Amino acid sequence: MAAVVALSLLGLAACAGNESSPAVPGAAKPAGDDLLSKAPVADAAAILPGSTMEKIKKRGELIVGGSLDAPLLSQQNPVSGQVEGFDADMGKALAKYIIGEPKVKIVNSASETREALLGNGTVDVVFQTYTITPERAKQVAFAGPYYTSGLSIAVKKGTAGIAGPEDLNGKKVIAGANTPAIPAIKKVAPQAEIVTFASDPEAMQALKQDRGVAYVQDETLLAANAQKDPSIEVVGNPFTQDPYGIGLKHGDEQFKTFVNDWLKKMQDAGVWQQAWKNSLGTVVKGEAPTPPQIGSVPGS
Repeated sequence: MAAVVALSLLGLAACAGNESSPAVPGAAKPAGDDLLSKAPVADAAAILPGSTMEKIKKRGELIVGGSLDAPLLSQQNPVSGQVEGFDADMGKALAKYIIGEPKVKIVNSASETREALLGNGTVDVVFQTYTITPERAKQVAFAGPYYTSGLSIAVKKGTAGIAGPEDLNGKKVIAGANTPAIPAIKKVAPQAEIVTFASDPEAMQALKQDRGVAYVQDETLLAANAQKDPSIEVVGNPFTQDPYGIGLKHGDEQFKTFVNDWLKKMQDAGVWQQAWKNSLGTVVKGEAPTPPQIGSVPGS
């Protein structure tokens, strides 16, 4: 699912490159300065001798496998050159936890190269809408989940009466043809009338033309659409689950425990919630969602 979402967003840099792709420095954007100032720093005792954490700290930067063109998640600002978004900010915060400063280098990766980049040590971690599955967990380790995406609802801004999936009953609802949205809508709103379109742009156009009152699609794709078109807004939280994990090298249980400890501190301090508000929360209507429970899905 994560691969589909990422490809849907913007093609992941024309199939996103591979380990030979140029690395781009990721620095904190001005709007994220306050967030990163509140991000925790690990105690010296947590940086164990001979550990991955010590290697990263000695190097002086965290190398992240990620995207440069995923709106609201990890996108390079064409003016500043800085990489911005939820995944980007999480990577910077992890770098600060290890190094003391948010020094990150992003290696542009693709869904088909992430396992190799982790396995051969090209990157330390992957932040890239990386859905946790038991099959993938045979090749990489996953900390988290750190975010749960899934199907959400987009409406024209100002639409009243739709706050969640149960409100779709009795209404005309747009979905992509042959997508998981169709059975999901039938399950949560059996009286909804579903109209399908072959592509996301067609579905978005249909929503704007009032050929349906709502459009059901993956939240990250809808959020990207809403960023580009302010006449659209995303309402409520996802009503299906697509858990994103932090990809790590397989077998490095020490580093996995360390990253999970950091993630819990981020959540407890409200920094995770602020990272969401600064990115996805700028176009998704409502409060920050409850972070997913760490280790709560098979493969994590």
